[in-house]
Amino acid sequence: MTDMLVKLYELPDLHPALESQWVAGIDVRRVMAPEKHIVVDWVRETFGTPWASECEITYAHHPPSCFVAIQKGQLIGFACFDSIRRGYFGPTGVIEVARGQGTGKALLLLCLYDMVARGYGYAIIGGVGPVEFYSKAVGAQIIEESSPGVYRGMLRD
Repeated sequence: MTDMLVKLYELPDLHPALESQWVAGIDVRRVMAPEKHIVVDWVRETFGTPWASECEITYAHHPPSCFVAIQKGQLIGFACFDSIRRGYFGPTGVIEVARGQGTGKALLLLCLYDMVARGYGYAIIGGVGPVEFYSKAVGAQIIEESSPGVYRGMLRD
């Protein structure tokens, strides 16, 4: 899978994405330390051990570089950055039944705006699956010959 590059100085407005989530009854926010075990366990059960490992490391940052989406008291999505490398967005995921509500875009934008606040000018989205989503949501562009990128030689179970 290829990597993509995002110009953080040309992001779409965050507020409409957050407003759509609020209207849908979805709370999108930064994770809190006391819920680390809940979030990391949920990511492991829902998306697998490698993503849980990446999610867990984001709790070492202050503040954590991970955001979650919660609907009716249940996790429905998450997004992280600065986990595999500095300047990288991901991993991220929204459960299948909750897709199509703009939750993924809201989580993406929260992370990217947080990256701007931390001084980044660009973000790399590593190992992209849905190229069209990132291109449409934030104008991300494919980085040619970027596969396997930073994941080269990674141990897998």
